[in-house]
Amino acid sequence: MADTASFEVVKPGLSTTVQDLGRPGFYHLGLPISGAMDRFSLIAANRLVGNPDGAAGLEAVFLGPVLRFSADATVAVTGATMAPKLDGVEQPGWAAFKVAAGQELSFGTLKAGARIVIAVAGGIDVPEVKGSRSTYALGGLGGFEGRALKAGDVVKIGTPAGPAKLGVAVPEEIRRQAPAGGTVLRAMPGLYWHRITEGSQRSFFEDTWKVAPEADRIGYRFRGGRSLDFVPREQPFGAGSDPSNIVDSCYPYGSIQVPGGTEPIVLHRDAVSGGGYFMVGTVISADMDLIGQLQPHQPVRFEAVDMDQALAARHAEKERLDRLAAFIAG
Repeated sequence: MADTASFEVVKPGLSTTVQDLGRPGFYHLGLPISGAMDRFSLIAANRLVGNPDGAAGLEAVFLGPVLRFSADATVAVTGATMAPKLDGVEQPGWAAFKVAAGQELSFGTLKAGARIVIAVAGGIDVPEVKGSRSTYALGGLGGFEGRALKAGDVVKIGTPAGPAKLGVAVPEEIRRQAPAGGTVLRAMPGLYWHRITEGSQRSFFEDTWKVAPEADRIGYRFRGGRSLDFVPREQPFGAGSDPSNIVDSCYPYGSIQVPGGTEPIVLHRDAVSGGGYFMVGTVISADMDLIGQLQPHQPVRFEAVDMDQALAARHAEKERLDRLAAFIAG
């Protein structure tokens, strides 16, 4: 048995990576923020086990891992509805629970959402890269050797920092998950809004889109809405010949590309920082966690908002974090 607390990856699940709240400050160098796709779920899980908000946890998509612990630990699982189990016995989600040395943590089938977050008291102890332990797999850096976990990996656990909130689950009204019947993503029209016709400006927000199978940490693609028509123009020097091409520009986090005017792509945590496709708008920060919980084929509508509405939504998310803090404090 290792001198320090750890767990062994018996089965890796699907795309299970180490993530914290990311590494802001390097986007201008082409290095994305990375970090948890559902930041609220990571913060909630960390607070339940007594960690700082930004401690590193695990993120798994669609299929949870099987982990064997070398020492006693405290764990919380938040995010998607995928029941955690200890040696096959189901445990509550959105609540902290004890794990004994030698026990295996596994997961049931996915019932809602897309991604679970697993926090362990003390956090995941991997080296920091540019101030973060988050995995950026496309660049092969951060996390556990810059990659998703594999069977046989032994992952160290840090020293617990504070008391866990045992035995009480975060109330449903504080959680926020994408509804199965359809999700509304609020977006602000962008700098290139004038590049599409008035009819396409209306249809983009009128139509119902569906999440495409090509949806990952880099970006979520959507299908099913009407193609966008572009205002005629003379091809700018330095831009591609397709009407959706622009002279290379920075991509805001959450920006909505529509290559060829056909399938919108919302850029997410591991997205590149710039390129040559126009952006029809930007999903507001308050709704980015929801995207990380969308499953393929789920229906989605985009709703146009202005800056005042976007700021009000951000304030509402801060209030939800405040309610979480009050709950954790008892």
